[in-house]
Amino acid sequence: MDLLEYQAKELFREMGIPVLPSQRIDRPKDLKGLTIPYPVVLKSQVYIGGRGRVGGVKFVENTIDAIAAAQTIFNLPIMGEYPKMLLAEAKYDADREFYLAIALNRSLRRPVLLGSPQGGIDVQAAIDEMQHVIVEQDFSPYYARRLAIKMGLQGALIETVSGIVEKMYQLFVTHDLDLIEINPLGISATGEVMALDGKVTANDDSLARHPQLVALISKLGGSPPVPTELAPVTMDAQGEIGIICNGAGLTMATMDLVRQAGGKTACFLNIGGEARWDASPEWVQERLAKGLEIMSQQKNMRVILVNLISSLVPCDAIAEVIAAYLERRSLKPPASLLPPLPLRTEPLRPETVFSATNRGPALVVRLVGCQSDRARTQLAAAQLSLVESLDEAVTEAVSFVKAEPPEA
Repeated sequence: MDLLEYQAKELFREMGIPVLPSQRIDRPKDLKGLTIPYPVVLKSQVYIGGRGRVGGVKFVENTIDAIAAAQTIFNLPIMGEYPKMLLAEAKYDADREFYLAIALNRSLRRPVLLGSPQGGIDVQAAIDEMQHVIVEQDFSPYYARRLAIKMGLQGALIETVSGIVEKMYQLFVTHDLDLIEINPLGISATGEVMALDGKVTANDDSLARHPQLVALISKLGGSPPVPTELAPVTMDAQGEIGIICNGAGLTMATMDLVRQAGGKTACFLNIGGEARWDASPEWVQERLAKGLEIMSQQKNMRVILVNLISSLVPCDAIAEVIAAYLERRSLKPPASLLPPLPLRTEPLRPETVFSATNRGPALVVRLVGCQSDRARTQLAAAQLSLVESLDEAVTEAVSFVKAEPPEA
């Protein structure tokens, strides 16, 4: 979950990381009540970077110019995203600008401190100057000072910048963040330090443990960028297998196994993991019901492989959604309508593949979780049985699409 800049800076303020006086602007006329003295900078609040390059950041000297600039920014899409609010912030004259970040390296399973002596919109040009320090043990000020020294800082700047890094790390671990970034960290001619921009990415799976973070977002009138619309991701125009999973890792693993088995994934749909902060049994069931309908409408789809690992919702509740989907489609063809079986060492079990012929794609289902026996009974009544293992489910789906289509 990405936070907008104004939300990230609220966390910075709470942690003692210095930020400028600012005010959220929901509509251009709000600038008539601006409490920050001019000049100010107006910033588009979107989740996409590079705002300054395309006109999403403007400096203004008075109210008339501010209202005109705000109207322009509100109507400026950045990578297709329109801002719902702006951030008005005091102007700051920085003598130097640095880049600082802490990111979770999933390969190393450790936080990594990042820093560059050049920040701002040109930080990508200085990527060769980026320094990193892996936090290999319990964090201590040593790691922050080591990063500052590797950045080439000297004298008082070492203490100043390493102090900011320490606070960033405290924020990082307190809220289970995946990323915290300050770009740029401005340093004035007098040595004053200021976080001029900020980015925070929280781990979706940890939000349930941090109600204070959810409360902060709600208090500020924003909400996490949760996709309300389900949209399948197209993979292979020649593919005939659709995949529905709950979780990015499970989705990728399923696609990899389909490919290894010689199948082609036409598209996949991740209905979302259960550990989300806003997840509920009803939410999961609704997403699955919509996902099945959406995937059934995809062109050239011959089989849908449903692979769900459930803890929040028992398997029988998920099976109820699937059975209702089958009933809506009235998928009860006689065995004679099933496609001929392919040549294989082990026979394809027709009861594991629910065929709809020209009415829609077939269905292969694997569920992992509690109440699996009850789910098996429910689906059996709908002429479909659960597949025990993921390998077996993939084999059944791939074998189905490799079978010759039935003769007219």
